[in-house]
Amino acid sequence: MISNSNGVQGGQVYFEMADGVAILRIENPPVNAGSYAVRQGLVGAIAKATEHQASGAIILGVGKCFVAGSDLREFGQPLKTPELPDVIRAIEDAPFPVVAALHGVALGGGLELALGCDYRIAALNTKVGLPEVSLGFVPGAGGTQRLPRLVGIAKAVDLICAASRISTRHAQEIGLIDAVSDGDILTDALAFLKSQTRSKRLAISQPVPADAEGAIDAATAKAIKRGKGRPNVTEAIRLVKAATGDAVQTLADERAVFQEMRLSEDAFALRHLFFAERSAATVDDVDPKLAGDVTTVGVIGGGTMGQGIARACLNAGLKVTVVEQNDEALAKSTSAIAQNFTAQVERGKRSVEQVNALLNALTGALELEKVAKCDLVIEAVFEDLDVKIELLAKLETVLAKNAIIATNTSYLNINEMVRQLSRPERVIGLHFFSPADVMKLLEIVRTDRTSDAVLATGLKLARRLGKQPVVAGVGEGFIGNRIYAAYRRRAELLVLDGATPQDVDAAITQFGFAMGPFAVSDMSGLDIAWAMRKRKASERSPEARYVTIPDSLCEAGRLGRKTGKGWYDYSNKTPEPDPVVEAIIAEARTEAGIAPQTYDTETIQRQLLAAMINEAALLLSEGIAKHPSDVDVTLTNGYGFPRWRGGPIYWAATQDRAKVRADIADLEIAIGQGFRTGPLDETLDQIDTPQKV
Repeated sequence: MISNSNGVQGGQVYFEMADGVAILRIENPPVNAGSYAVRQGLVGAIAKATEHQASGAIILGVGKCFVAGSDLREFGQPLKTPELPDVIRAIEDAPFPVVAALHGVALGGGLELALGCDYRIAALNTKVGLPEVSLGFVPGAGGTQRLPRLVGIAKAVDLICAASRISTRHAQEIGLIDAVSDGDILTDALAFLKSQTRSKRLAISQPVPADAEGAIDAATAKAIKRGKGRPNVTEAIRLVKAATGDAVQTLADERAVFQEMRLSEDAFALRHLFFAERSAATVDDVDPKLAGDVTTVGVIGGGTMGQGIARACLNAGLKVTVVEQNDEALAKSTSAIAQNFTAQVERGKRSVEQVNALLNALTGALELEKVAKCDLVIEAVFEDLDVKIELLAKLETVLAKNAIIATNTSYLNINEMVRQLSRPERVIGLHFFSPADVMKLLEIVRTDRTSDAVLATGLKLARRLGKQPVVAGVGEGFIGNRIYAAYRRRAELLVLDGATPQDVDAAITQFGFAMGPFAVSDMSGLDIAWAMRKRKASERSPEARYVTIPDSLCEAGRLGRKTGKGWYDYSNKTPEPDPVVEAIIAEARTEAGIAPQTYDTETIQRQLLAAMINEAALLLSEGIAKHPSDVDVTLTNGYGFPRWRGGPIYWAATQDRAKVRADIADLEIAIGQGFRTGPLDETLDQIDTPQKV
């Protein structure tokens, strides 16, 4: 046996011969990113295998996965040769068949590398996918050409444009994977290669399978709607459909589109988010090894939020006990949870057996003592500080000393909640967003007393739940709700000063938000913010500008969609402007002595963004958020900020700094008494932008 390393700094490929077969091991921890060094090592290893007259070759990854994608840090710079298409060309030109042995994940460039091999075998529980569209560009090493030649155009459009990760079994069913390994992946790959005389079988040489009538059009329409018409989505669709053409031309076309789009504004913004999300999942001063395991969870309060939290935990394979105050409330809660899962069976998303297993892990209870053995208990009761203080005190007497107590409060001061507890270090904020089993964001609130081990456990739990965590300090509304409150306040002032609710909503949706602030208020319920305003009324300066319009709407019983009327009228199901609201707005303007002015779309957009940016700078200066990128992660994952713009701080960092300062100066005039200016330059200077790169 001959062994040799072809690696250099930044990743390496180990080469050895075993019974005439070349084995190429990629090692570039933590996820074997396809860096320049790895690409160089693969080309060298294929050449060495040819020199040794290998009968075949197997490429596999060392550690927890095959290749989790290309090294995105290289994508903002000129790419060094060999590029990934050069590696795949070397594999396809090799005089022997090459098998990609996949485990863990094979994503992006990792899957394209596998598609360039003659055969693919994957371990059970492997996930494969091409996420490039979610990063602002398109697959650039043959993904749009080799995938449709294996699975058909409709499936390729769907997989690429949805940036889906699919399972080993699914990949085998559609023809993407040739064999499944349920044992040692290398042993099974060797057996697969030697089981019969296998010749070269290049995906790029295969004819595109025929699709069912209408399948391509349906997949295209779905992809365009989901991708909101972003240019990389439309280009990905065009390239996939071109897979029936000449391979040399289509591969060159794909590469040219990739090279252009990887340097687009969208791609830079989405790469910023990629690294920001990874950074947000860790805390510099906390060792992740301190994290404990959570297998049983108690949820106190079975309302809408409690139900969502319970479903999220059940989906993650945890045992859950929901506690309610009476039989009727408990039956309503557990029934709603069961109905949600049953509906998934009807939609074909889960089997009856899977749902039965989930429901078998759910217990309902009326006594707090029933959660005594839980590893973690989350309170999701009414948003009242005194109620929560009393509940946490009771939980402390019931739970084991090493159990974690979590609060799902959206605004309240958790430091106040734990002040009288004997072990405040085991309390943490877990702020879920509704519906909790769907929304990606989880704000993890670190109190003044939260221990490192509890924080590490919270971060570990977030990963198990499939959430994007962001760590926040204690403060009114933490990160997201505090910024959103400033955004909503500016929107309300724009209406008071002359804009219509539909003007404001239209402007921000044109910017890329899925919904405007007034449509969101109607959906979530105007009474939520009303309760907060009443709670904070004593702190409000008499000189500060205050918009009475939303209070008047609430007093008129217009609480949003749940009452059929709010900022809009929902009598015909779709939101429509309402003369009653117009009258309330006009009355508020008269009482405030305001002569309404007009605002163009750009002014509305920039004023709403200025409110976000300034508030973010303030909370960063107060230590409630640690990094500007945490703000971007929060707003894009929990509040609908368009991902392709990178988040409010990234967006501001790419704008003309003088213009942003002017926006904030206009914001100060609009807000008036009580306005505070955040440290703008200090905040924006921490963001890497294309100009800085």
